[in-house]
Amino acid sequence: MTGKSSRASGDRRQPLALAAVLLLQGIAAVFFVGDAVGDMLLDPTAPEGMLESLVALALVAGVVLSGLQLRTALERLATQERTLDTARGKLSDVIATQFQAWGLTPAERDVGLLALKGLDVADIAALRGAAQGTVRAQLTRIYAKAGVSGRAQFGAWFVEDLLEDDLTLAPNETTAATTAERS
Repeated sequence: MTGKSSRASGDRRQPLALAAVLLLQGIAAVFFVGDAVGDMLLDPTAPEGMLESLVALALVAGVVLSGLQLRTALERLATQERTLDTARGKLSDVIATQFQAWGLTPAERDVGLLALKGLDVADIAALRGAAQGTVRAQLTRIYAKAGVSGRAQFGAWFVEDLLEDDLTLAPNETTAATTAERS
């Protein structure tokens, strides 16, 4: 869980840092605009005043564009988080439905979920307070009920639908895949 929480706090800090930089740029823009206006009031034809006005205008444009980009990035991040939350919920539903269709026992469901999360036999056994042999036997029954030969195929069973249907291999990859299948 610490990986997720530290990633989430990092995701929140980045927009805050960008907002702080944008605020600093805004303060600098106000200063330069005020300086440029003061110089233009004293001598409207002075090259220094004109240059400062152009720099101030560019800085203001940069602040506005950066603000728009920040807003767009924050909206995109919020959309991605909503989509990910939806996908997590849907995947959880798909897993539960499939476990039920396979007729997994409650213990097998627990072991199956832990295996899908990437825990090894020793970790699953420790969490469940069971012997490693028991967990291995449960995994073997789960794989048999699922019609797969092992952990990789078990995990792939649930990921397969998330991938494009029209995946095609390049000619060299096709030859390599066919050769690997024959071995």
